[in-house]
Amino acid sequence: MRLALHVAALGVVFGDIGTSPLYTIRECFEPKVGLEPTTASVIGVLSLVFWAVTLVVMTKYVFFILRADNKGEGGVLALTALSLKRAGANSKLGGGIMIAGMIGAALFYGDGIITPAISVLGAVEGLEVISPAFADMTMPIAAVLLVGLFLAQKSGTARVGAFFGPVMFMWFVTLAVMGVWGISYSPQVLYALDPRPGIDLLLSGNVRPLLLLGAVVLAVTGAEALYADMGHFGRPTIRRIWITFVWPALILNYFGQGALILHDPLAIENPFYLLAPEMLRIPLLLLATMAAIIASQAVISGAFSVTSQAVELGWLPRVRIRHTSARESGQIYVPQINAAMMVGVLAVVFGFENSSNLASAYGIAVVGTMVMTTLLGFYYYRFIAGWPLIPVFLVAAFFFVLDMGFLMSNLTKVLEGGWMPIMIGIVIVAVMETWRRGRKALSEQFLDGAIPLETLLKMAADQKIQRVKGAAVFLTANLDAVPTALLHNLKHNQVLHKRVALLRVSTEDTPRVPLSEQMTVETLPNGFARIEIRHGFMQPVDVPESLERCRTFGLDFPPMETSYFVSRQTLVHEHSSKMPGWQSQLFILLMDYALSPTEYFQLPPNRVVELGTKTEV
Repeated sequence: MRLALHVAALGVVFGDIGTSPLYTIRECFEPKVGLEPTTASVIGVLSLVFWAVTLVVMTKYVFFILRADNKGEGGVLALTALSLKRAGANSKLGGGIMIAGMIGAALFYGDGIITPAISVLGAVEGLEVISPAFADMTMPIAAVLLVGLFLAQKSGTARVGAFFGPVMFMWFVTLAVMGVWGISYSPQVLYALDPRPGIDLLLSGNVRPLLLLGAVVLAVTGAEALYADMGHFGRPTIRRIWITFVWPALILNYFGQGALILHDPLAIENPFYLLAPEMLRIPLLLLATMAAIIASQAVISGAFSVTSQAVELGWLPRVRIRHTSARESGQIYVPQINAAMMVGVLAVVFGFENSSNLASAYGIAVVGTMVMTTLLGFYYYRFIAGWPLIPVFLVAAFFFVLDMGFLMSNLTKVLEGGWMPIMIGIVIVAVMETWRRGRKALSEQFLDGAIPLETLLKMAADQKIQRVKGAAVFLTANLDAVPTALLHNLKHNQVLHKRVALLRVSTEDTPRVPLSEQMTVETLPNGFARIEIRHGFMQPVDVPESLERCRTFGLDFPPMETSYFVSRQTLVHEHSSKMPGWQSQLFILLMDYALSPTEYFQLPPNRVVELGTKTEV
């Protein structure tokens, strides 16, 4: 059982970082970096790569960040939700934490668009090593593979996922074997275990240090996935696999590529593929392509999960989420995000044309998320875990300086492609903040004009309202006020059902809420009841299924006798709005495209009554 779990984790957690050897060493020796393949430069580059992987992935993530879990779940949004619970969402500190979480999530989308493109392009470019005649075919082949990958998302990854683990096991074994083979050419590359050659290279004046660091950071892409996927496999499993298998395989391969360059300086053209014997390059190409597709699949699935979490946290409009597995709740498919990512990835492939050009855009998205994780991690260890200030500050400051060094090195590439993840991040943060502010404004408007529920209860007690058979469920965000849909029903139909339930669905700042704590029911006089359904930000919502459990509280909502009343809001821009005009218009657009409550809460369409309202924002 443990072996199966470890193999499965290989396919999900380590796909992204596992494909970094396809392009990292090659990018370090790009002409713009200014390095010649001398012994000092090769060992210096390997030293920088080794210590970047060791400090960032091993020390920061595996030993520190993986401890900062939200009831077993990891990732920047899980850490944000945990921090907001301690700081308070409405405080100034909470606002800063929220912005940090939004930036981290937004940059993850940028990573999700770049990773499939650079991984698949980097793998398919092996065709050029096999024969230069294939040079013009890499882009079309990569595009076809990526389109097929995105089209396959709607059928789910459960079946394909069974092959991911074994393929990645073969991949990492191949990396290690190739590395050992390469090191045999020039064993002196082992001097790179000493950090001094890397430091000397940066200070030598023979290289552009920021450009070099911008290439070295490619070795740590995928580190955030270790954290984000912690809930699927657990901290001990991820640590064990990384330390005993993945990390050694990656380091051996990097060193093997460096040794090959020392043996044959012309190998800097593509040291990964040239490290393999010529007769094995075609099988290696096929294996690398499968590994790249797996890495892409992991990032696409991660984007679906981030979207689901952001929706539940109230940062994005409701979207259609389909569960592709009856056993695994985490296997979901979001059609809108899938379509948007496919268009984005194809635009990147044809816009940047090869993996070297894409490398300029890759680092900013990755390192930006790392910076946010470092800041949130500091808050977690100091104020939630309660660690002493000075040790926490020193550790956080060290990693923050390291992250900022990598970030500054990548900002030098803004004009060469780094603008793309920055642009994506700005757009997504603007959308998230607009949706959050707009929903808050609507909630405040409702509270300003709300009628207390006690007023309606008194009217019902005085028998001034005609009652009809059946049950009515009114969805509302405030259980102490009369819902807008209920007011409109009274205004137009002048009747109330014999059983009336005010229902609020709340998202908690934990990943999952135990079944025993998901429902609170308060029975009121004259057939009224207040019901609250609580769920975690990683749990789906099914209102009819939840209401079936009300029988244990003495309430019954038969499917064919229950009607669901929801408000359908039509928004118009108000010139005196607290929101800027562009933001107000954007919020109205987002509301138009948001999934209706009927679909989102899985209400039976033939039992739903929608009552329209006009609201100014």
